[in-house]
Order: sequence, then structure tokens, then C-alpha cells
Amino acid sequence: MGAGREVLISLDGVRDKNVMQLKKLNTALFPVRYNDKYYADALSSGEFTKLAYYSDICVGAIACRLEKKEGGTVRVYIMTLGVLAPYRGLGVGTRLLNHVLDLCSKQNIPEIYLHVQTNNEDAISFYKKFGFEITETIQNYYNNITPPDCYVLTKLVTPINPKK
Repeated sequence: MGAGREVLISLDGVRDKNVMQLKKLNTALFPVRYNDKYYADALSSGEFTKLAYYSDICVGAIACRLEKKEGGTVRVYIMTLGVLAPYRGLGVGTRLLNHVLDLCSKQNIPEIYLHVQTNNEDAISFYKKFGFEITETIQNYYNNITPPDCYVLTKLVTPINPKK
């Protein structure tokens, strides 16, 4: 079963016609409701937002926003990354995150970051496996969930083709 399992996971872009899949996943996965700006950002990020299918069943998604920093450099913010509970541990989240990390490398985007609730140990250890580090703690980041505090996890990405 080992190596062949990867074939079962496929990624698809999020478009107007399937954005409802992302909305349904977010409702099932996260304790917060996302507004229209979230979905507009997700759609406008193009390849940085993907739905994941396991044997043709939509089981996860990653949604990112591209942000311009002072000086014009771009960084990627992971707004959400989630996989339905029965499909965790099958490589779906890894596939989604690796897709975005590869894009960052290819497009010379040096930084990727996200917020995670301080008690979400599974998510924290998942991101740490990929080289993310806790770079900040923000008190009272979340309004309606406990604990309200979050960590900022950041990863500096090495470009595939460094500009000489």
C-alpha cells in the first residue's frame, strides 16, 4: 500500500463554480466563520489555494493570501489548511502544504506564515515538521474561541532558482 497510496490524492484549483466545496469544508473544519473577503482572497491567490481529493472525495483544502510587504517583496499567508478527520494521517495535508511550499520556491517567495491557536498541538507539530518556527505569540487574537491566543508560525523558503 505504501508508495501507491499517493496517487489517490489529487489537487484542484478553487474557482467560482467550486468555491462552495471550500465553504463546506471550512464549516466542518473550523470554529470560525469566514467572510467574503476571505473567499475573494482565496480565489485571487490562484494556484496557492487548492482543494484536495482523496479517491475523488473532497476531503481538505489550503487557502492562502499573497501579501506585499514594504519594499515590494511578497509573502504567503496560509489562511486555512484543513483535512476532514477521517482522512488525516493519509498525506493529504502534507500534499497541500508541499504544493504551496513548492510554489513559493519556484516563484522566489521568501516567507510563508500562519496563525494557529496556542492549544492546537497537532497543527503546531505538523507545521514544525516542515520547518516552521513559532516567531510570535498574539494574545486575544481570536474573538469567539478559547483559548483566544495564537502563535505565528513562520518559515523562510529557499528559492529553487536564486537570482544571481
